Amino acid sequence: MESVMSKYENQITIFTDYLEEFPDTDELVWILGKQHLLKTEKSKLLSDISARLWFTYRRKFSPIGGTGPSSDAGWGCMLRCGQMMLAQALICRHLGRDWNWEKQKEQPKEYQRILQCFLDRKDCCYSIHQMAQMGVGEGKSIGEWFGPNTVAQVLKKLALFDEWNSLAVYVSMDNTVVIEDIKKMCCVLPVGADTVDESPPDSLTASHQSQGPSAPCPAWKPLLLIVPLRLGINQINPVYIEAFKECFKMPQSLGALGGKPNNAYYFIGFLGDELIFLDPHTTQTFVDTSEESGLVDDQTFHCLQSPQRMSILNLDPSVALGFFCKEEKDFDNWCSLVQKEILKENLRMFELVQKHPAHWPPFVPPAKPEVTTTGAEFIDSTEHLEDFDLEEDFEILSVR
Repeated sequence: MESVMSKYENQITIFTDYLEEFPDTDELVWILGKQHLLKTEKSKLLSDISARLWFTYRRKFSPIGGTGPSSDAGWGCMLRCGQMMLAQALICRHLGRDWNWEKQKEQPKEYQRILQCFLDRKDCCYSIHQMAQMGVGEGKSIGEWFGPNTVAQVLKKLALFDEWNSLAVYVSMDNTVVIEDIKKMCCVLPVGADTVDESPPDSLTASHQSQGPSAPCPAWKPLLLIVPLRLGINQINPVYIEAFKECFKMPQSLGALGGKPNNAYYFIGFLGDELIFLDPHTTQTFVDTSEESGLVDDQTFHCLQSPQRMSILNLDPSVALGFFCKEEKDFDNWCSLVQKEILKENLRMFELVQKHPAHWPPFVPPAKPEVTTTGAEFIDSTEHLEDFDLEEDFEILSVR
């Protein structure tokens, strides 16, 4: 590990010299559920892409766990991609998909608060420190490379300690999304009830389900839905390509985690048969909150160059799709789109079912462990990680 760290510690990668410009074409570009006509809306497209929060390797942060690495260069790329997907969900939750970022322009206070969730400090809820240490409960040593499913499981568990954003995180199993389980997890009692932050009692859930899919929940907990998939054995099966691209057209889209073995990217859209992605493989110096203003200098958290592209056929088959449903109607709409665009294929990319499969263990919505510390303090000590169930990491990119 020492040799790997020394190799990457001082690496600063600048992409400007070899980035390809977008071609002159009449084709539409899709970015996280929004379309852009490349020929006439190129500046708008680039502005939309640069507004996404961009998390990269960092160096010179406090050692993870007190004695661990002070840089994630060489091993943290999938964690950074997971941060980017989650950050996009939080932007949609607090600012909306149409929110845009402009350099050196004052931003809403929610934006700064979102950014501070991801700073490289152990007391930030989605920091590299928290993610790496929570990964220990998934069988990953600190400094070890993660796959898409491992990152999804880590985010699901960290979200339990995040009261401000109050997300319900659902990670599908066996390529199957279960509507009944998501409704059970996201339907909560109205604000003001004593159990507002808890799952609804069985009677409420049963009552809601008996009324059919059109009956709204009393209140809906915003949903981060992650679908880990394996779309082939050693390479992506071309039969899945159109369905995969359709997911980027959905208004709920958060893109996809994936890439190549031990080389993760955050895919945010496509042009033709090329995927557009944000690349975390740039090592930048740790940035903290300003002592004077209490704000974060965000200049290094946005990618201002043209984004990179790769042929979809070069994608490793192990991926994780992300979707955000702020309200129940967004989830219902997503289900309709999946029925129309994904389930029409003979070889389906994943399944969407109404009822919890009888042969599966009963679904229990995840709950915060009973501890007297904050989430940050709780996972600062790995001895408590056995309080979480170890998830089977069956969807990691192969090591070659």
